[in-house]
Amino acid sequence: MMTPRSRREFIQTLGLSTAAVPFLSNLPSLCFAGSMQRKRRLVVIFSPNGVVKKTFWPDTMGSEYDLKESLVPLEPFRDQLLIVKGVHDKVKGDGDSHMRGIGCLLTGTELYPGNIQGGSHTPAGWASGQSIDQEIKNFLQQSPETRTNFGSLEFGVSVPKVADTWTRMVYAGPNQPIAPIDDPYQMFNKLYGRMEDREMLKSLLDDVREDLEKVSRRLSREDRRLLEQHAEFVRQTEQELKQNQQSEILHAMPALEQGVEDNNDNMPKISTMQIDMMVNSFQNDFSRIATLQYTRSVGGAKMRWLDVERGHHDLSHEPNSNEEAQQQLTKINHWYAEQVAYLAQRLRETPEPGGQGSLLDNTTIVWTNELGEGNSHTLNNIPFVLIGGGMDVAMNRAIDLKDVYHNRLLMALAQPFGHHLSTFGNPDFCGGGPLSLS
Repeated sequence: MMTPRSRREFIQTLGLSTAAVPFLSNLPSLCFAGSMQRKRRLVVIFSPNGVVKKTFWPDTMGSEYDLKESLVPLEPFRDQLLIVKGVHDKVKGDGDSHMRGIGCLLTGTELYPGNIQGGSHTPAGWASGQSIDQEIKNFLQQSPETRTNFGSLEFGVSVPKVADTWTRMVYAGPNQPIAPIDDPYQMFNKLYGRMEDREMLKSLLDDVREDLEKVSRRLSREDRRLLEQHAEFVRQTEQELKQNQQSEILHAMPALEQGVEDNNDNMPKISTMQIDMMVNSFQNDFSRIATLQYTRSVGGAKMRWLDVERGHHDLSHEPNSNEEAQQQLTKINHWYAEQVAYLAQRLRETPEPGGQGSLLDNTTIVWTNELGEGNSHTLNNIPFVLIGGGMDVAMNRAIDLKDVYHNRLLMALAQPFGHHLSTFGNPDFCGGGPLSLS
């Protein structure tokens, strides 16, 4: 075991390049790999346009809950699954329900007045507060034991390349939206810093191979295996990105009442690539907070790979009596559940570096939405599906909280990190404090 030292001292001693640091930061054999205290992580996944109530919410609550068709892909994770019903977004003010739904979802506070017109409601601007993921990130970044390279990572899949209230759910502070990165090339460049020119892609490992060989002699057998896995991941990702660099992901401009014309047939592939990079970032402790945003509020993806030709938002406006639309919407939510399940599986099969169990055992995935139901545009019964062991609460349950403010759930997400909030967002919706999920 090496004498404890800082990253700077370690790099200077062995004469390593800074390009090697991302490969080494989370190896337990190196004493700068961080505290041995348990690492906890939070992932918030967003999909739009509400759910089909009859194919989403269990008929039976408690530990004997049933999984409806929309949630069947989560069956393998029942032991670490918590379905939370009865959580309402009561934040009012400017903006239509889709705008307030996504803008207030993680901030718990009103939108500023603005000039973005949506639906039949008043126009609005950005959210007037910080999102809970950024609140937790800032708390973790204050301590050397929990500080990471990036603090948080914001992933996206087919998010339109325009900045408006419908496309942003993460906020660094009031009037400070953070854009998700939905281009895998750009995210790869953010993580590894070497992809300035797609046409001139080189192997990242060529420059650091000698450094990694120096370090590998000082590592335990387990850490050498982790290092090799990490290096192999980067090689495979580079090759995959090279093969797909000519495939452009087309995004639609915003639409309000109608579905968006969005040529996003690559969504499944991009989703897999983004999730793989997220898991790799956790494995290497680049970040402990991440978000994954699919399309946007009012998202109009046409999921032709599911034999669904109509836009998602357009379908969501159909009445519940339209059984064909209900079946297609269920297919869509089933597909989103498959993406959540893929992330959970990748986390479950990845051992916690230097710790106990798997990455999933120390991570909380929160899958949510801007609406409770698409055609009514209700902000009641916002779906919250939690997966993983990061919160240390009883899982394998479905609970109906009947009528609680979603601000209280946001506060509860911070508690496992040791961040105890008495209010978050609009204090009018924080009565009773953090929600107890025990």
